[in-house]
Amino acid sequence: MSVFTLGEADVQPGQRATVDLPVSMLSNHTHVALPVHVARGEEDGPVIFLSGAIHGDEIQGVEIIRRILTHPALLKLKGTLLAVPIVNSFGFLNHTRYMPDRRDLNRSFPGSDRGSLASQVADIFFREVVLRSGYGIDFHTAALHRTNLPQIRLAPEEPELLALAEAFAPPVILLSRLREKSLRLAAGEAGVKVLLYEGGEALRFDEMAIDAAVKGTLRVMAHLGMIGPVPVTLAPAPVFSDSSAWVRAPESGILHTTRRIGDRVGQREVVGVVADPLGTSSLPLVSDEDGIIVGRTNLPIVNRGDAVFHIAKAKPLATIKEQGKTAAALADEDEII
Repeated sequence: MSVFTLGEADVQPGQRATVDLPVSMLSNHTHVALPVHVARGEEDGPVIFLSGAIHGDEIQGVEIIRRILTHPALLKLKGTLLAVPIVNSFGFLNHTRYMPDRRDLNRSFPGSDRGSLASQVADIFFREVVLRSGYGIDFHTAALHRTNLPQIRLAPEEPELLALAEAFAPPVILLSRLREKSLRLAAGEAGVKVLLYEGGEALRFDEMAIDAAVKGTLRVMAHLGMIGPVPVTLAPAPVFSDSSAWVRAPESGILHTTRRIGDRVGQREVVGVVADPLGTSSLPLVSDEDGIIVGRTNLPIVNRGDAVFHIAKAKPLATIKEQGKTAAALADEDEII
């Protein structure tokens, strides 16, 4: 194996190093860097990146990556792991999803070294990490005051990505459209296979979502031959979906429901009610689909039109594979993902 050079660091086979790639300087003269932890095996193998906190308030990826880096399975690593737990340091420190210029980093790829601050951070991460990799897993959560069931999102017509998603084995696998200037789109156009993981809520740690992500990532690495076989905990087979929809509040008021993420719901099933705070009336929340709840609001106060439940329609895997090239209605991501 040859030496792996990142920034000013040369990382030899079997070694680890943390490299701080210079990004910018705050207005108070504090230097900001992009920290990348490089873990190299003693034998050749794939290069994979793991990224968290592209949206600065989606902090769960930080803990997921920390646990993976300390997992004993990496003692016999083959290939190279590039771990970037905090891509958006500005948002992470300020508990916000955005960059200081109010731009969404996940709408700034592949970036430019002469563009906005968001574009420059995207450029450094994309050029130094993503383009050096063959594979990647990007960790996200739902937006603030929402929570997502652990799920993998991937583009259609990508059989290798689907195989990686099956190896990850999350509760739900969604085919979802690619957004302009997103990491997934830019990476895919460059030939890098990227899975997007969703689970939990912004600014919170969700142990179920963290555990699912750690185990799923290790299974993907085992699938790629980077580590040895990972014991598989018995769990239901993933639900596959290529379409989803939000159940929205029919009126403003107080939300009452006992439904949770992961629950199955039927078409025209009442999944909750929105009650007038004066106790004079209530309106039902009705599901338009047979499916599984993959996301929901955590707020008991809703306004008319607010997204309350995100329901993915379940389909057999064979159907997804057959329709992958012609699916007309791909799964909708959260509006601001």
